[in-house]
Amino acid sequence: MSCIILILMLMMSALISGSEVAYFSLGPADLEEIESDNSKSSEVAVKLLDNPKELLAVILIANNFINVGIIILSTYLSDTIFPPDSVSLLVKRLIDIVAITFILLLFGEVIPKIYATKHSKSMSLLMAKPLNFIRRLPPFSWLKAGLIAGTSLISNRGKKKAVNISTDELSQAVELTMGESGDQSEKKIWHDIVRFGEKDVKQIMKPRVDVEALEVGMNYVQVVEKLEETKYSRLPVYEGSFDKIAGIFFIKDLLPYLDEDENFNWRDLIRDPFFVPENKKIDDLMINFQERKMHMAVVVDEYGGTSGIVTLEDVLEEIVGEITDEFDEDDLQYSKLDDNNYVFEGKTSLIDIYKVLDIDGTLFEEAKSESDTLAGFVIEQAGKILKKGERVKFENYTFTIEAADARKVKRIKMTIHEIVSNEEED
Repeated sequence: MSCIILILMLMMSALISGSEVAYFSLGPADLEEIESDNSKSSEVAVKLLDNPKELLAVILIANNFINVGIIILSTYLSDTIFPPDSVSLLVKRLIDIVAITFILLLFGEVIPKIYATKHSKSMSLLMAKPLNFIRRLPPFSWLKAGLIAGTSLISNRGKKKAVNISTDELSQAVELTMGESGDQSEKKIWHDIVRFGEKDVKQIMKPRVDVEALEVGMNYVQVVEKLEETKYSRLPVYEGSFDKIAGIFFIKDLLPYLDEDENFNWRDLIRDPFFVPENKKIDDLMINFQERKMHMAVVVDEYGGTSGIVTLEDVLEEIVGEITDEFDEDDLQYSKLDDNNYVFEGKTSLIDIYKVLDIDGTLFEEAKSESDTLAGFVIEQAGKILKKGERVKFENYTFTIEAADARKVKRIKMTIHEIVSNEEED
């Protein structure tokens, strides 16, 4: 009789162990089939899956109860079949520990879980009603509630003590994950994603001196000519000066009125502008663009003046690289003289410099103050407006001013010097 009970308990242990794997390995297709099935077992299975924490608690508690029962009953049978006087103590311990553990693991854990992995749907439906019965049966229902409460408490404490991971650590994780043989373009995208939240709007915006815009006083013919000249899909509209932005004009709004004369009041088509500060992080800006369903924002400085504009394309380019279409021109004007010498426009952003030189720009970011262009950085380092021919040294870089006027630096030659180690100098 005891052997029959032991076999039945092993079968119960196998079914419950298998149900754990079955329920938590169901694929989307299996779940859809179960939900669309009108059988009672399917309804119960869906109900159990709606609360996975409770389901797991029931399975674990029931499985442990049965396994403890199997061990107790196996020990009793072992004492009956092999009395202490008939075998040595060592043999008795080997039978109690090794044999019973092997049988329990093989028939109560390994085999049923392998089977459940391949037949997760059928196993889930088979065990739906028994698990639902156990779920409501004392003392399992009491222990289940305590186990869920305990795991929730541990989980909440774990969240409070979560460790903040720096971007440098994330970058190292990317390097370790991708390895040296990983795809370099994919690796670059991951690095850009990691450092995405560090950049602010001022670093990626188009400065006001480079922005094409419409003036409120233009007539319809002038507006059309301007749009044909620029080929942009959106243009800011200002009133009097660029510091007073009246709105954003969408070319698509003009399509129904292409045949109108110069007296057509195009100003009625102007949309409200979206203003953002210079120091807004671009990850937050991305969320704003998504929420507002907008593609362009006007960047303002601390005094309320217009600094420039930023678009959704500018934000995305910080992850995926340059996005160009048939109307785009190469805005980044530079010349590569050789591997160590480049000539850049003074207005070139530091971020674009990093991309051209394929560096992370940490040295520049730590050394700069408010500057975001190459000319601004060089002026910060020199502490004055530089003249043609003057040079500024920074780390292993030399900046030579090739063109300048009394107000700004126009063109800069950038020379990269090889870093010489102390051993080579000795």
